[in-house]
Amino acid sequence: MKKILIMGLPGSGKTYLAQALKKYLETNGTRADYGEMLPITGFNAQVTWFNADEVRKKYNDWDFSNEGRIRQSLRMAQFAIEAGGNYVICDFVAPLVEMRNNFKADWTIWMDTIDAGRYEDTNKAFIPPTVYDFRVTEQNCEKWAEFIGNHIIENRRRPTFNWQSETVQMLGRWQPWHPGHRALFERAIAKTGQVVIQIRDCQGWQGSNPFAIEQVKANIKRDLDPLFQGQYEIQVVPNITNITYGRDVGYKIEQETFDDATHNISATKIRKEMGLT
Repeated sequence: MKKILIMGLPGSGKTYLAQALKKYLETNGTRADYGEMLPITGFNAQVTWFNADEVRKKYNDWDFSNEGRIRQSLRMAQFAIEAGGNYVICDFVAPLVEMRNNFKADWTIWMDTIDAGRYEDTNKAFIPPTVYDFRVTEQNCEKWAEFIGNHIIENRRRPTFNWQSETVQMLGRWQPWHPGHRALFERAIAKTGQVVIQIRDCQGWQGSNPFAIEQVKANIKRDLDPLFQGQYEIQVVPNITNITYGRDVGYKIEQETFDDATHNISATKIRKEMGLT
């Protein structure tokens, strides 16, 4: 039995995804016989789903202190352990790292679709996860249920960045990261399967570049994680303005060309539209 945690702020779409994922796993997964890990044709996977609000109703426990939240995470973990079947899905906010550690998920899905939920105390308590299997940044439950469900059924984990494999380098300010950069990244990753994105440390340089390093990182990760988690790394580098080389150095420096619409995307224009200089 595999435990699946769907976490995120209230209103991020956890329940909708849980419903869709349960249906997808039941329809497309198969049930193992006598504990053997061999699928049997015609027997659908057994999937149990626990929703945090329904569990709280059952126990009449609406305590949202840290202690109450931790108690709820232990309760959800116990429900999952006792559920049996092939998969058990639990959806709850899990704002604290301790809550996620208590649950011990086999698969963690972070619903990162909203900046703030409807409860200010939860917004303040919420610590964004640094360890997860899937980061969902749009409320499209059918699409993501299929994408995530296929990975879970096939036990197909995300790639792991290999520092000795051929890699494409992207160096820039990314002030801010925009669709033109995403298009360039997709060209780059098609070459070698992994990319290192280097961020020039240049906030405030030349009277512009308003975004701090951590915000630049967050913008990149939020765009790329849903599909490319594990296939890229981010590095902070000095404000590099020149790249020089001598004789044959064993790598290429290439310029990519795009259609006019993509080529004309301007970070300067985007900053002006955001009211930033």
